[in-house]
Amino acid sequence: MGTVALAVTDGMLHFELALACEVFGANPIGLADPWYRLALCGPSPVRVGRFRLEPDRGLDGLADADTVIVPGWADVDEDPPADLVDAVRAAHQAGARVASLCTGAFVLAAAGLLDDRCATTHWAHTRALAARYPRVTVDPDVLYVDNGSVLTSAGKAAAMDLCLHLVRLDHGSSIANTLARRLVVPPHRDGGQAQFVTTPVPAPDNHPLADLLPWAVERLDQPLTVQDLARRANMSSRNLGRHFRAVTGTTPLQWLLVQRIRHAQELLEATDDSIDAVAAATGMGTATTLRRNFNRTVGVPPDTYRRTFRSRSSPAAQNWT
Repeated sequence: MGTVALAVTDGMLHFELALACEVFGANPIGLADPWYRLALCGPSPVRVGRFRLEPDRGLDGLADADTVIVPGWADVDEDPPADLVDAVRAAHQAGARVASLCTGAFVLAAAGLLDDRCATTHWAHTRALAARYPRVTVDPDVLYVDNGSVLTSAGKAAAMDLCLHLVRLDHGSSIANTLARRLVVPPHRDGGQAQFVTTPVPAPDNHPLADLLPWAVERLDQPLTVQDLARRANMSSRNLGRHFRAVTGTTPLQWLLVQRIRHAQELLEATDDSIDAVAAATGMGTATTLRRNFNRTVGVPPDTYRRTFRSRSSPAAQNWT
């Protein structure tokens, strides 16, 4: 975690820049101590949309950061500035984790960071990215792609998903979820989720499942079935499935599994409960079932996940000079 540097130059998109500042900037609600140390790095001054910014450091400051964020690049028909590309490449070579938001992927691709990797960007520009950089495997459908030290996101709202994903990696799901609630955004949309849906996102209390979803979340320790959910919602199982697809983008059982895994993450991070106890509390039944589903969904076994996030209970913040 540590220091986060935003690469800012003329022609950046202000929405993605402001979004990253909101997530990684000041920590007004005391989520974690220490929080990130944020700096803007770029030539002075910088014009972003209709705004003028005075960066904290030059682009060479990117090489001193732990994480570098490259916001969206406005004119994807033009090559990004060579000094920006060189600075991003140098930061990655120095060991920084580099993430692009929206069309910032064009900067990462120009720096060679996406060669032989999977990446994404705003769906309207995926063909252009693939055509200009044929060594990049461009996925036009996903919200974001995590390659470890190099991450890319789709457009606008997906940039928030990637930023919250970084917070989750650094501080754990409980803090990321609390931050999401503070920002009034969904706490977790998996990177593999589609970039757009065919139906509008409903208001929080204005859809047929508004009462059912929190009811189910409070009962994750119980072996809920589709029939249980349908009975509670006073509708048929088939009708319930249609509403789930429209509201959540997935099936009732898959949605339940995601909630159980998310709750398991929080328990693994915040308690010393045994794996058997976590399995019982999340409705998985047995440690074997929990391990199988957790490993398949999160990518690591629950024991490894617990050790990883327990080991990230942060050293004192280092001064960045």
